[in-house]
Amino acid sequence: MVTAHPRSTVAVVGAGAAGALVAVQLCEAAARRRTPIDLLLIDPAAEAGRGTAYATEVPEHRLNVPVGGMSCYPDDPGHFLRWLCRHGESAVDATDFASRYRFGSYLADTLGRAIITAHGTVAVRRLRTRATRCTEAPDGRVTLALADGGAVTADSVVLATGPAAGGAGWAPAGLTASERFVGRPWAPGALDAVGERDDVLLVGTGLTAVDLALVLDRPGRTVHAVSRSGLLPRPHAVAPLPPVPPPPGLEDLPLNRLRTALRRHFAACLRDHGDWRPALDGLRPRIAGLWQGLGDDERAEFLGRDATRWNVHRHRMAPATAETVARLRSARRLRVHAGRIASATPTAEGGLAVGLADGRELRVEWVVDCTGPGLRAEGAGDPLWSGLLADGLAAPGPLGIGVATDAGRLVDVRGRAGRQLYTLGSPRRGELWETTAIPEIRAQAKEVAEAVLAPLTPAHRATRRRPTDQFSLPLSTHAAAASSFRSGLARVVTVRAKAVEAFARATELDPGFALGHAALALLGHESGADVDVARELADAQRSVRERGDERERSFVDVVTRRVASHTATGTGVDRDGDTALIDHLDRYPGDAFALSIAVPTIAFAGVGDLDGTLAQRLVERTAPAYDGHWFHTSLLAFLRQEQGRIDEAGALARVALAAEPASGHAVHALAHVHYESGDHRVGRDWLDGWIGGQGRGAVHRAHFSWHVALHELALDDAAAVRRRWHSQLAPRQVTGVRALVDSGSLLWRAHMSRNWTGRVPVDGVLDAVCRDLVERPATAFTALHGAVALTAAGDLPALRRLRTHAAGADAVQREVVVPLCRALEAVLEERWTAAARELRDLLPSLRRVGGSAAQREVVEETLLYALVQGGQSDTARGLLEERLDRRESPLDRRRLVDLDEPARVAGRAGGPGSGTAGGPEAPDRAELAVVRG
Repeated sequence: MVTAHPRSTVAVVGAGAAGALVAVQLCEAAARRRTPIDLLLIDPAAEAGRGTAYATEVPEHRLNVPVGGMSCYPDDPGHFLRWLCRHGESAVDATDFASRYRFGSYLADTLGRAIITAHGTVAVRRLRTRATRCTEAPDGRVTLALADGGAVTADSVVLATGPAAGGAGWAPAGLTASERFVGRPWAPGALDAVGERDDVLLVGTGLTAVDLALVLDRPGRTVHAVSRSGLLPRPHAVAPLPPVPPPPGLEDLPLNRLRTALRRHFAACLRDHGDWRPALDGLRPRIAGLWQGLGDDERAEFLGRDATRWNVHRHRMAPATAETVARLRSARRLRVHAGRIASATPTAEGGLAVGLADGRELRVEWVVDCTGPGLRAEGAGDPLWSGLLADGLAAPGPLGIGVATDAGRLVDVRGRAGRQLYTLGSPRRGELWETTAIPEIRAQAKEVAEAVLAPLTPAHRATRRRPTDQFSLPLSTHAAAASSFRSGLARVVTVRAKAVEAFARATELDPGFALGHAALALLGHESGADVDVARELADAQRSVRERGDERERSFVDVVTRRVASHTATGTGVDRDGDTALIDHLDRYPGDAFALSIAVPTIAFAGVGDLDGTLAQRLVERTAPAYDGHWFHTSLLAFLRQEQGRIDEAGALARVALAAEPASGHAVHALAHVHYESGDHRVGRDWLDGWIGGQGRGAVHRAHFSWHVALHELALDDAAAVRRRWHSQLAPRQVTGVRALVDSGSLLWRAHMSRNWTGRVPVDGVLDAVCRDLVERPATAFTALHGAVALTAAGDLPALRRLRTHAAGADAVQREVVVPLCRALEAVLEERWTAAARELRDLLPSLRRVGGSAAQREVVEETLLYALVQGGQSDTARGLLEERLDRRESPLDRRRLVDLDEPARVAGRAGGPGSGTAGGPEAPDRAELAVVRG
């Protein structure tokens, strides 16, 4: 039992991959739980995280596991991939194989960030020396003797020493005595004496031999490799298939029947998929259970009969490495032999004549031991492990392989696991067999960190009063982090900028604050904020398990489902996430953050019920929880104007703004009220003033500018529209989807109303947007605006590509966006009758794409444009009169006057496709006189 101390000391012996992974988990878990510890990292290496495996700087030395399987975190498999993307390798894929040195940099960086995150809770100290002895201290703790003569005492010790050193018992005496024998090839300078044209024999044909063959390859040199089997590791597939799980019940089979069942599994996979690798990859999670189900005699039989073939198939080469090896073999610069070394004698030339058991002889200048790590801890020559075994603090594992453990805790010679001594990775090989790769070690690192911290973490005090958010919901954190969270939530509900910064500050103050991490993940997912969504979500899940109430667990589940359903479908439609969000609001109607996500009013997400009735029910159902609070009143105002209850919406918006002048939802609602009521001058002046005042810190500021521009268009003020564009809506001010939705649609409307003369600069808008967003959009709403922007650009081929994408997307894109694209193609081809017919038929179903009536009105504007261009004056007149009955518009009155003077229409120019690339050219004077306005 650990003696109580103000700060417990945890020592990690070894700072290679295993030690770094344990240290990362200890730092982050201790910080989340607010468990103060002193962490000692004991290793002579200059940099933590590299060890022997990841210190090599040879670029050809690649990982033998794809990038997607090398994350530090078992619950965040994409972490390494995202790290590479952020560090200069944006084109990397989860199936690629990174260099080993690059992975070492990733480990070191991740550990460094974990130490920074835990600062104040975890005090980390590096001791650049070796631990040589481990003994029990009188107070029940553990004392480590160090190679530099010092000693440290710790409450817990994690032995992350990596693979045991291999022995050279296979080598004849004549070889081990020769100075031409390299027993430790990875030691610094071990290969420096090898001459440029010296032939070399590698003993072993596994991954170590492959790595050294790449290092030693030179023109004029032959590299030999010998092992009893003569088998090289198999390559990974260039385009890997998903794992295929094995049949159930394998753990209960004896070895002979298990061998038969696995052969059938592999054969079936090869027959069905053309590759055996998915079968082996699917078996991987069950390997430990299968190994533990075998008796010692069966394990020994496996080692003698099956282990070699298992290893060459299980531990594979990266495809690029395999290709290089194949070229070397084809050129005879690498020659692989099956055999056993029987003798080694010096030659007159100063080299070695190596005799194989079958009588063959290989003449080389150097012999390098590539047989890999040893299996037995007592034979490794490590004084630390030798002392533990000699003192009875550790016991050999099954068949003498590694050491005995109980879930990572060392078992002594009496079969007890009571001390705070842990290990992971290679020392557990006898117990688990497959335990040397990062996917297994990272899971063990998490388990060890949990076990170490469990007795040190204070129990949660249920009676402790928790801080609350501004809506009186309790927060599982301390006062300082709660204050930052409230600041972030205030910015979310007012639609103001820097909410991400506030939530990030909350998680810096309390790394275990689940809601802070969940808020960041949600803003990244829903609003495109610059957030590592997967990382924040994983942190939220870890934290809420350790310290979170039922409401917080429900909120994290909502975020998890919304992210997962979007990722799974790739459509941007979060059906499962919508259901979880609605259920959460039914239970916790006062959760303002959740309600703001469900009914965003300005953003592009929200619940997936695109006709607005669900959003209406959510707002009305949650009303009692807010008792007239300005935030809820703002949402209600927006919904009322969508329902056409304009006067009521205006009154509600003004009430909300009187309480909170910065409320973006209320401002947005009032902007729609002014537009739909035809109050364009008042709306323009009021909103323009708000943008320059309270709106300076607003998120989606460009959308408010777009609303002002709509008023200016309705007032037929071409000069004002152009000024607004250049000052607030041009691509240098707006990027991404906002540029497509606001800036792109404004240009098209301005062109059609002849409020933009000359070249329409829509190419700049399209350049500011990811091309996939335009031609392969996830939602119908984005697709509509992509189609509009492509029409403004006169890009008929891209418009057709968008139509093809929409035909294979969700139902709304198939049923609404596809006919819209056809209609706009007709516009570009100046087939005005067909365009008008398609657009008219489309209007009743247009609401399904989402967004507001003012945004969808761009389609009606295009219909009017097609009617005028096609000479259907009577139909155009009817549409204009209907619009004027709905609201006042100087622009529409001008259009109506122009229709009544047909003689002035004769000189109008062609459609948008008649101009140069990037938009239509200016009309002539006669056309401008008629169709401008």
